[in-house]
Amino acid sequence: MGTRQEISTLPPEADLARADSLAREIFSDIANKWAFLIIEFLGQRTMRFSELRDEVGGISHKMLTQNLRLLERNGLIERTVHPTVPPRVDYALTAAGQALRGVVDGMCGWTQTYLRHIEASRTRYDAP
Repeated sequence: MGTRQEISTLPPEADLARADSLAREIFSDIANKWAFLIIEFLGQRTMRFSELRDEVGGISHKMLTQNLRLLERNGLIERTVHPTVPPRVDYALTAAGQALRGVVDGMCGWTQTYLRHIEASRTRYDAP
């Protein structure tokens, strides 16, 4: 992210500093643990709903549905319904989703690299 001066030259809808910007709304939509994990797993391959739910441990049916809809609305995933009985639905990343996956991969790598550091900091902070 740039300096405040660089940010202020952005159009209002792209300025994360503005509470009413579209950029902030999009950032809010994708900056959650479930969206990150969905993007990470769909980056590996196209998946069906049940496969994705199994991969993303701990996510409820409702949360997976909500996040898939949000990611689809933002053009990051593509939902394909196959005309079979019962219907088969596949989810895959779009080009924009693949680009975001690079950022998500970086966040995952950062978390793994600094896991012990953060764990130690939490222990020190929480100590009486």
